[in-house]
Amino acid sequence: MKKLLIAALLFVGIASFAQEKRERLTPEQRNEKKLQKLTSELSLDANQQTQVKQLLAERSAKAEKFKEARKDRKDSNVKPTAEEKAAFKKQMEDEVTANDAKMKSILKPDQYTKWKTLQEEKKEKMKERKEKI
Repeated sequence: MKKLLIAALLFVGIASFAQEKRERLTPEQRNEKKLQKLTSELSLDANQQTQVKQLLAERSAKAEKFKEARKDRKDSNVKPTAEEKAAFKKQMEDEVTANDAKMKSILKPDQYTKWKTLQEEKKEKMKERKEKI
């Protein structure tokens, strides 16, 4: 019994240490990291960098609003209805479409094609990660 308790405490200690090791980035830091990655992968010029940075900031702000609304709803223990879920899904799809159109207007055709390819690869990785769970 003692060994089981010690093993459990050891496991909890290791798990909490591993979580602390992963650093949390602020939204601004995440946006800057994404911008750096896109700049290197797509060879963005200074004007494009400025526009993409603004787009990332807008998306980040909207994501925070959605996150807060979801947290508030979860805290109040109110389950969304099927209509609310469908409306939220439609809203998310509209956001993705609008973001896609903005990126298309910012990027050159070859950059846009590469960006879409990167998006698809990212989507596949997320799908694989989800299947592992």
